[in-house]
Amino acid sequence: MLDVNKIREDFSVLNRRGSYIPIYFDSACMSLKPDQVVKVMDDYYKEGFACVGRSAHRSGVQATKKVKEVRGIVAKFINAKNENEIIFTRNTTESINLFANSVGLSKGDIVLITDKEHNSNLIPWLFLRDKIGIIVKIIPCNGDGTFSIDNFSEMISGAKIVSVVHTSNLDGVTNPIKEISQIAHKNGALIFVDGAQGMAHKKIDVRDLDIDFLAFSGHKMLGPTGTGVLYGKASLLEKLTPFMVGGNTVSNSTYTNYEFLGVPDKFEAGLQDYAGILGLGEAIKYLNNLDWEEIEEHELKLNTYLTEELKKISKIKIIGPENGAERSSVVNFYIEGVDMNKIAIMLDEMANVEVRSGRHCVHSWFEDKKIYNSLRVSFSIYNTMEEAEIFITNLNKIMKIL
Repeated sequence: MLDVNKIREDFSVLNRRGSYIPIYFDSACMSLKPDQVVKVMDDYYKEGFACVGRSAHRSGVQATKKVKEVRGIVAKFINAKNENEIIFTRNTTESINLFANSVGLSKGDIVLITDKEHNSNLIPWLFLRDKIGIIVKIIPCNGDGTFSIDNFSEMISGAKIVSVVHTSNLDGVTNPIKEISQIAHKNGALIFVDGAQGMAHKKIDVRDLDIDFLAFSGHKMLGPTGTGVLYGKASLLEKLTPFMVGGNTVSNSTYTNYEFLGVPDKFEAGLQDYAGILGLGEAIKYLNNLDWEEIEEHELKLNTYLTEELKKISKIKIIGPENGAERSSVVNFYIEGVDMNKIAIMLDEMANVEVRSGRHCVHSWFEDKKIYNSLRVSFSIYNTMEEAEIFITNLNKIMKIL
């Protein structure tokens, strides 16, 4: 089993003395950061403060070497063919926008997404609909939130892009990406996957799943904020046009012309967050030292307990499948007629339990279902059964008060 107590020793926020120590159940929004990640970023600023790919002095050469190493680490982590298939961005949102604006869509082109996509995989497509006239079609999920292969198969004809979430931040359901990819490719469509939520919980192999493009963020996978990745198959990246241009994207320029660098440089305009990139690499190293089966077993144990206890509380309605095994590291629920923000505040004030309440950047789903908001418990490798029990104990107290 996962040695959670040993893992917790690496997170300073969980080991502070004489001050506020949270029971942190908001990892679907942003994970905590191990000390190893913080240290490598601190070292960059203290010992190697230099530009990458620009300066010939030793500090510049060393920084360039380290960032190149991280590109390789990321490529290996998702089983990309080579490091040049990895583009560094600020987050998943930027990665999706880069792809959407670079893939060359025209008026009338069809993009398919599911009915519970994060705003970051909804708004860019709606924006292009309004800007150039693409057609955005919504694939309805099954009643329990699982992906509907039948609905997808009926709608795939004529689609140019299928853009779907890997693991939903709304309910934790993981979509059958391999099957979706096979159907998309059979019908001549590209598949783009929003992998932000799943990266710290499930192993994603882009070649096994045959993913054309994948986006994810560092901040949800033990890494720093402001870091993200866009992966693309090399042959497909070559066909994309740059979205943001300027410094570091060209090999030469005159007052009237310019020459773009190759992939990935032409997509990484301006000075990047080099310290953050090194931190992302360290976060991946940390995850690589763990056993993925043990991670999933640990999260299943927590999810099963929380699910069964929530079922005992009248009026609570869990979003997604009833079986916790189908909801990864997320337990999201609501009570009709109750503002779940109030419960979240009470949990924090009563027991230092930090959860997220609201619409979780999936406003479209809440609007469609006529649900005001929900309370989401999301956990990671550093959470314990004792913390889950404290959450349930205090939630029961709050329910009595309400």
